[in-house]
Amino acid sequence: MKTGKLFWVILLSAFLVLSILLVFIRHDSTPTTTEPVKEPQTVTETGKDGEASDKPPQPQPEPEPQPAPPPQEPPQILWGVDTASPLDQAFLQCVVDNYGKPSVFGRYLETKEGVSAGLTPEEVELLHQQGIKIIPIYNHFTNATTYEAGAQEAQAAIAYAQQIGIPEGKAIFADIEPTYPVDEAFIRGWVDTLLGSPYKPGIYGVFTNESALTAAYQAAISSNQNVQSQTIIWSSNPDPGVTPQADAPEFQPGAPENVPVSIWQYGIDGETCNIDTNLIQSNILDFLW
Repeated sequence: MKTGKLFWVILLSAFLVLSILLVFIRHDSTPTTTEPVKEPQTVTETGKDGEASDKPPQPQPEPEPQPAPPPQEPPQILWGVDTASPLDQAFLQCVVDNYGKPSVFGRYLETKEGVSAGLTPEEVELLHQQGIKIIPIYNHFTNATTYEAGAQEAQAAIAYAQQIGIPEGKAIFADIEPTYPVDEAFIRGWVDTLLGSPYKPGIYGVFTNESALTAAYQAAISSNQNVQSQTIIWSSNPDPGVTPQADAPEFQPGAPENVPVSIWQYGIDGETCNIDTNLIQSNILDFLW
């Protein structure tokens, strides 16, 4: 081999060896990073307080029992009268002297010839000055049948009440006598019309187990619950007789259970003064004038 050629072979070989050495040196000097292996974690749900849900549930305190509402006291029973006669100071004094001072006095709206004298402004002032409540009675009919008639009679009663100045919220009582024909439609017409007015419906009559009025009333409440829940009942049954206030009987009207009597006319046609005697539950006083 010639000397020049050998020189180049040696030079190229040295170059290759140097290159290989440089590669190894760089590889050994390059830092290596190793990702740490994460330990598997167990995920547990926590409650609102940050505690693990696998803990046994804490016992919840039992709610304290609520006190029962206090029992409602029964209403007081008041004594009163009603009359178809005109009222003045002498008449009222006759009642007070012979029977006692009434808390309530029933009087008729407008005059019905041959039957009843109508309530006057002077009577209203006299009674109210004595602290006596008034039961307004409407009796300008003799036939208590059909819805239309019940509504018409109620409208007439409302007009009479407004003329004499009865304030809103007071009751007007339809006087349904035992001799009158009566049906449930009339009662519903009366009640519906009064409930649509400033006044409250009331019904007076003889409520016995066998009376036509009781049958009509019970039929009316089966189709309209307002008849029972919104109507004040004034019953003349039984009739042990007129007494002074001091001798009045216990409040025991004889109507069926589903007829909620609030006023009991227990005596009719007093001999000394022309009055009937009544017992009245105090919880309806706000509806009397």
